[in-house]
Amino acid sequence: MKKPDPVEQALDRLAALKNAAGSPPVGELKAFLKNRSNFVVAKAAKLVRHVRATDLITDLVAAFHRLMQNPSKLDKGCAATTEIVTALYELDYAEPELYLLGIHHIQMEGSFGPPVDAAAKLRAISALALARTTYPAALDEIVSLLVDEWPDARIGAVRALAVNGGPAGALLLKLKILTGESEPDVLSECFSGLLTAAPERSLSLIAAFVDSEDMAIAGAALLALGSSRLPEAFDLLKARWPQAGPLRKTLLMAIGMVRSDAAIEFLLTLLAECTPGTAKDVLAGLALFRDNEKIRSRVQSLVALRNEESISEMFRQEF
Repeated sequence: MKKPDPVEQALDRLAALKNAAGSPPVGELKAFLKNRSNFVVAKAAKLVRHVRATDLITDLVAAFHRLMQNPSKLDKGCAATTEIVTALYELDYAEPELYLLGIHHIQMEGSFGPPVDAAAKLRAISALALARTTYPAALDEIVSLLVDEWPDARIGAVRALAVNGGPAGALLLKLKILTGESEPDVLSECFSGLLTAAPERSLSLIAAFVDSEDMAIAGAALLALGSSRLPEAFDLLKARWPQAGPLRKTLLMAIGMVRSDAAIEFLLTLLAECTPGTAKDVLAGLALFRDNEKIRSRVQSLVALRNEESISEMFRQEF
């Protein structure tokens, strides 16, 4: 008979605790945070975060420091330390020392190709958390992460500057955009972050990237404009419609993301008169409102009036 795997048993128990009614026993969670398996510790930290067990903050901190004594051996993939810092961040732990360790940690590990830095996401969440502390040099630490080799880490720095960087953070994001960023996902985060931190002053800058020859960057700019939900953003997006080209679906999705009455009316009017090929993309933009019974009913009525089976099928798929 196969001997039970203690790690699997612990993971199964944690899954059961998550699905059980009431709060998990504190004693069990404390024990799991001391487990030798970093996967068990990671799942325990995630559960602590899920139930907002603030009385286990000290145990989370202790688990982090224990693993950091020999992280390449004790925490492969930075699985546990990343979940611990995420939990502490969401539980509003505000002591900077632990986050400073995280933001500087590098852990190169083997892969099918070149070695990868398993600590990039740990640095990212540490930057977010450090920005919320009173550490006087927090901005200095986060700015250094803006030029990190790994995109995940740079994304963390961008989010930290957008959410907690204040006016200085907004200027740094603008500088990052203007000086260039090779990774579309990072640039997309810069767009969204700058529109969050300084929306009105950033629209024209972001709109300029809609004309980028790189479709990923142009699409990211469109979606960032849509997510800003500014009336001026809708005007910019609407003006792009005649030249939408291969970014037609992305543009229509961005218009839907504005969520204004004017944006919704634009999509509904388009649905009434566009070709079946365009209708599919219009319906994708309107599908953001599938839970709004009034809008859903209007879309359904327009589809019925067109009486085209292909469009009716698209409606059934999207709504």
